[in-house]
Amino acid sequence: MSAPAADVLLEVEGGVATLTLNDTARRNVMTPELGEALRARVESLRERRDVCAVVLTGAGGAFSAGGDLKMLERLRKASFEEARTFMLDFYARYLSVLDLPMPTVAAVDGPAIGAGLCVALACDVCVVGEDAKLALNFVQLGLHPGMGATYFAPWRAGVQAAAELMLTGRRFDGKEAVRLGLALEAAPSGMVLARARALATQIAGNAPLATRALKQRLAPDRAALRTALEEEARFQAESYGSADLGEGLAAAAERRAPVFQGR
Repeated sequence: MSAPAADVLLEVEGGVATLTLNDTARRNVMTPELGEALRARVESLRERRDVCAVVLTGAGGAFSAGGDLKMLERLRKASFEEARTFMLDFYARYLSVLDLPMPTVAAVDGPAIGAGLCVALACDVCVVGEDAKLALNFVQLGLHPGMGATYFAPWRAGVQAAAELMLTGRRFDGKEAVRLGLALEAAPSGMVLARARALATQIAGNAPLATRALKQRLAPDRAALRTALEEEARFQAESYGSADLGEGLAAAAERRAPVFQGR
C-alpha cells in the first residue's frame, strides 16, 4: 500500500486559520509536493477577509524533519543549472508563507531541522516546545544552507550566533532558541499549538487594517532575502555535485559521523 499523499490541512476558527503540514509517515519532510500543497493553501487564504492571523504547525509530533534525503540524492544527478533553478522554486513553495497579508505564528513542537526550521523562522512570531529538536545542520550533510537560512538566522539571532549555529550544525532546544532570539517563547510539549493559537487569537482581535500594515512594516527585506536565496541556490547547486554531499548522505543513511575529504 502506498503512503498517503503529502497534504496541508486548513482549519479556520474565530478569525484564525491553522495550516498543518501533514505527511506524518515521513515526519513532514520537505518534499516539492508538500511545498506545493502549502503554497496552494496560502493562495486560498490571501484574499480572505475573515482570517486575521495564521498559525503554521506540523502533524504527528513534528514540525518538519528537514529536507527529503531522496530528493537530495536525485539532485546529485542534475546539472548545475537544473539544480539551481529547482532550488529557487523549491524555496518559493515553502516561503510562500511570506506572502500572507495577515500575521503568522509558527507552532514548533518536536523536530524542526534544517530547511524546516527556516520556514518557522519565516513566520512573524515563533512559539517552540521547550524540548523541541532544532538545528541548521546543512553542513553536516555536506550541503550549503538554503531556504533563507543565511538571511533568517542572522536577522533573528545576530550574525555571531547564527554563524555558530550554521557552521557547527549542532542541535539545540526551544529554551535556547528563545535565548538566541529565534523564538518568542518556549512552552511545554503538547501545549505549543494551544499557546500559538491563543497568541494568534489575540492578534486577530485587533484592527485588521493597522495589523496588516504593521506586518508589512516589520517584514523581512524582500530584496535582501531574494539575494540570499539566489546565492544559496547557487552554492547548493555546487554542493550537489560534490563528494562531500555523497558522504554526508551515506553517513546519514548509515547513522554514523561523516568523514569528509580534506580532514
